[in-house]
Amino acid sequence: MTTTHGRFVVVPAAYVFLLRDVAGGTEVLLQLRRGTGFMDGHWAAAAAGHVERGETADGAARREAREEIGVEVGELTFVTAMQRTRGGEPIDERVDFFFSTREWRGEPSLQEPDKSAGLRWCALAELDDLPDPVVPHERHVLASLHAGAVAPYTTFGFSPDLLEEDV
Repeated sequence: MTTTHGRFVVVPAAYVFLLRDVAGGTEVLLQLRRGTGFMDGHWAAAAAGHVERGETADGAARREAREEIGVEVGELTFVTAMQRTRGGEPIDERVDFFFSTREWRGEPSLQEPDKSAGLRWCALAELDDLPDPVVPHERHVLASLHAGAVAPYTTFGFSPDLLEEDV
């Protein structure tokens, strides 16, 4: 998407992965998307959404956790900032800020049942056992969390050909 001055408009979003330790390892809370018009039928972070005008990514993550799953998160750990596109499709560019937390008040529950078909705790240690399908760019971050090595800046959906054309 471009503006009248021809520059890209970047759409920011914030994601929160709630993590908990159980006897078998670490679990992540995922939600099944529905009725949103984007990736419906896919599993995704339990709380995520656009950063609103005048809001920080951290503030958006906290707001989304309250609005979507009814919890007040404690300390947020920054995971990565992801720049993404859909490989040449004429969509707006995205910058996603991923956070995780192991601290929250309240029991996670669906607050927007028209936008989600359910919540599920899933073993992070068994990526092949995650429910299928998971939103692809989120699965990419979950795989990095599982491996224990997440770069502070990541990209998704870019190809070398696309990048050379844009230079």
